[in-house]
Amino acid sequence: MIHISPSILAADFSQLGAQVAEAEAAGVQRLHVDVMDGHFVPNLSMGPVVLDGLRAHTKLFIEVHLMVQQPAKFTAAFISKGADLVIVHHEVLEDARPLLAEIKKHGIQAGVAINPNTPVEALARYLPLIDLALCMTVFPGFGGQAFLPESPERITRLRQLIAAHNPKCDLEVDGGIDAKTAPRAVSAGANVLVVGTGIFRHLAGIAAAIRELQALNGDLSPHG
Repeated sequence: MIHISPSILAADFSQLGAQVAEAEAAGVQRLHVDVMDGHFVPNLSMGPVVLDGLRAHTKLFIEVHLMVQQPAKFTAAFISKGADLVIVHHEVLEDARPLLAEIKKHGIQAGVAINPNTPVEALARYLPLIDLALCMTVFPGFGGQAFLPESPERITRLRQLIAAHNPKCDLEVDGGIDAKTAPRAVSAGANVLVVGTGIFRHLAGIAAAIRELQALNGDLSPHG
């Protein structure tokens, strides 16, 4: 089963509630919230107050992707506002295991992300502990970037590591995912697709974009 996780970074924030409702009505089961601090990545984005407002209007599974230099300073705030999954970056933590344990202590899921220039093997020691491994398919910081051509090979290697260490762990991809690139990611082994521009700025509209991506479930299945 392929899961689609719309990234609200690409949404129209003046219409956020309506757009999330439309995505939910179209059948998505989760949302992706990108948090940027202007240090780990050059951009700034939303804080806990956005999640608080979002949670008041939806019961969807919400994943919070912390693209921040000091994730331990932010996890508690987002957990308290209703995050179901918190994802931290390998690149900013010498050892993510204590923070992962702290996240899971609250009864929610934990994940670790890696940038395109980080070897996928860096995730091996975390796989037995996490619920989701996120393989970035662009360099993080801005939406609307193109899917990096080396990504399918990295996804396949990560899927092999997951099969060896924790077969129940989800493999998520984020960056440049749309109806054209999604089949490549799925055939390489991804089973959760973060889609921002490809949903919220699709010319045919949000519901049509989601239906187009949902059709992949009938044509493809992830490895593993």
